[in-house]
Amino acid sequence: MIRYCVPALPRSRPDGQRRNRPLVLVTGAAGEVAGHLRRELAGRYRLRLSDRRPVRDLARGETFVRADISRLSEAVRIAQGVHAIVHLGGFAVEGPWAAILEANIVGGYNMFEAARRAGVRRFVFASSNHAMGFHRRDHVIGERAEVRPDSRYGVSKVFGEALGRLYADKYDLEVLCLRIGYVNSVPIDERRLAIWLSPRDLAQVVTLGVEHPDIRFEIVYGISGNRRSWYDNSNATRLGYRPQDDSERFAAEVLARARPGNKVAALYQGGDFTVIEQIPSPAGPVRAVRQGRKAVGPKSRPPVAERGARR
Repeated sequence: MIRYCVPALPRSRPDGQRRNRPLVLVTGAAGEVAGHLRRELAGRYRLRLSDRRPVRDLARGETFVRADISRLSEAVRIAQGVHAIVHLGGFAVEGPWAAILEANIVGGYNMFEAARRAGVRRFVFASSNHAMGFHRRDHVIGERAEVRPDSRYGVSKVFGEALGRLYADKYDLEVLCLRIGYVNSVPIDERRLAIWLSPRDLAQVVTLGVEHPDIRFEIVYGISGNRRSWYDNSNATRLGYRPQDDSERFAAEVLARARPGNKVAALYQGGDFTVIEQIPSPAGPVRAVRQGRKAVGPKSRPPVAERGARR
């Protein structure tokens, strides 16, 4: 495996060089993660943005194509002519099975199949820490640890990783599965001190997925260099990932405002996803309902940021 370091992004490019930049499709482009990624990747690629919701604040080098990826024909249409696909689209929280089935299971399959049909070799799949959420917080796990999804949403991400393995082995796609933690400019609570991913570190690891010359199928954790992390991210390090940020500089402020939460959720890396049946979706309100495991802590609604930048 070649050790690869992401080259620095030039501040400006002549018009001819801009036209020669790789064209990258970003699904789920109306979401918060995509918003952070677009800002950080500005000038590196030409970006074809796609979502069911409109994206109106287009920057130079960006185009928007509206599509519903639960329809295979639309997924194939938006994949034509691109160098790589960064698949962020889908239902981003725990919710009703029908919604997750359509957006994440069917939509995920359609995007991998669209890549195959369109001849797109490179695929970055936005998996999630919730594929592993029922591991305890006092355990440090690597990318080869047993999958332990904490939710139907987490199950859909395990399915997506399995699709990536299939399409790499059977159809020669080059796939990076990125188990994203929590993307935002700052971590908002104690759990997210462990799983925080700064926007510039997100851009770095996605760029590895798009540009690394020797990827076949890889799983890495999408986190910054957090000293409180629950993850052994040595596979990302092996690929050349060098995170620039660490959540520790926010720790004192975050811990000072911490309040006791659900005692069951506090045991597991997935947090509230291990005890809540539905979490409000960024695309529309869904009432939170606790079922299954006994909720022994305060029954508070998840913070607003839970709905946005993964999770």
